[in-house]
Amino acid sequence: MPVSRFESPLTGGHPNSLGNTVSVVDEVLADRALLAELVACYRSEDAVVRLRVSSAVKRVAQQRPEWVAAHLDDLLGWVAQIDQASTKWTLSILFVLLDDYMTPPQRDAAIALMQANLHYDDWIVQNTTADSLAHFARQRPELAAWLVPELRVLTSSRHKSVRGRAAKLLASLGAP
Repeated sequence: MPVSRFESPLTGGHPNSLGNTVSVVDEVLADRALLAELVACYRSEDAVVRLRVSSAVKRVAQQRPEWVAAHLDDLLGWVAQIDQASTKWTLSILFVLLDDYMTPPQRDAAIALMQANLHYDDWIVQNTTADSLAHFARQRPELAAWLVPELRVLTSSRHKSVRGRAAKLLASLGAP
């Protein structure tokens, strides 16, 4: 049984394609009430559907961050428990997009989640999470103090992009 009306349109095709993601985003942007159904698709058993949900939610947040902010508790709760790289990297991006809409406890939870995900075995998760943590660390010296040694670890990553990103973020944080 589908988890929402959007599961079927987000199913099928090549996993790296957007499929019907853009048309789903257009539907949601036309009717805010549909956003809850889109978020519900994170419950799909299909990894491709969850990947496309991530893309769609990010696109909605770029245009209507206040709408997605209304779902922060779900994003920080059951969605954050999904063990899928695309979900983890999208959450890191969303937390920056939604920073102005978060309560202090939500922000603390988002940061804690990203700290836990920083060394997840996926180069995109590592890059996006490091970027997002650096965003928050610029306003929180205690987070910067935690992040700098973690970024130093990432400068030894087997992934060239992670090594480079970590070095750039260290420099942007004023760390030698």
